[in-house]
Amino acid sequence: MLDLRRATTEDCGLIHDMAMIVFPATYSELLSKEQLDYMLEWMYAPQSIRKQMEVDHHVYFVAYKDEEPCGYVSVEQQDTDLFHLQKIYVLPEFQGHGIGIFLFQAAIRYIKEIHPSPCLMELNVNRQNKALQFYERMGMRKLREGDFHIGNGYYMNDYIMGLDI
Repeated sequence: MLDLRRATTEDCGLIHDMAMIVFPATYSELLSKEQLDYMLEWMYAPQSIRKQMEVDHHVYFVAYKDEEPCGYVSVEQQDTDLFHLQKIYVLPEFQGHGIGIFLFQAAIRYIKEIHPSPCLMELNVNRQNKALQFYERMGMRKLREGDFHIGNGYYMNDYIMGLDI
């Protein structure tokens, strides 16, 4: 059985622990170890997750399968009619069980709850990420490309995808 719970700052350690597994599993073939380590510290140190929640107003949800944490998603409202799906990850041992779809749909439900009028949900995805096909199956379309400097000489080379909600 799949369950979903809105995360609180008490969950920063849990999200960090899951990220330490899923992020390298997702990107180890695409990014250097040095860039992976840099990005993990930049985005997933517990204090960074806390800042995302408290200052940047990212809303995190954690998925559970049979009471075991298996993935997470976060959404940020960036403008009146623009939301950004900041993160959506499923632990490797739970992939292929519909949890990504479950999290994606939870993000859309959340956006519709707080913003019932039409809007756009965007997502940045590495141009080489195999999850690109998942997002297209979920109805997202490529809007543009971007190369974003994230510090320390590293870039994120992404498609920005969108879904009208």
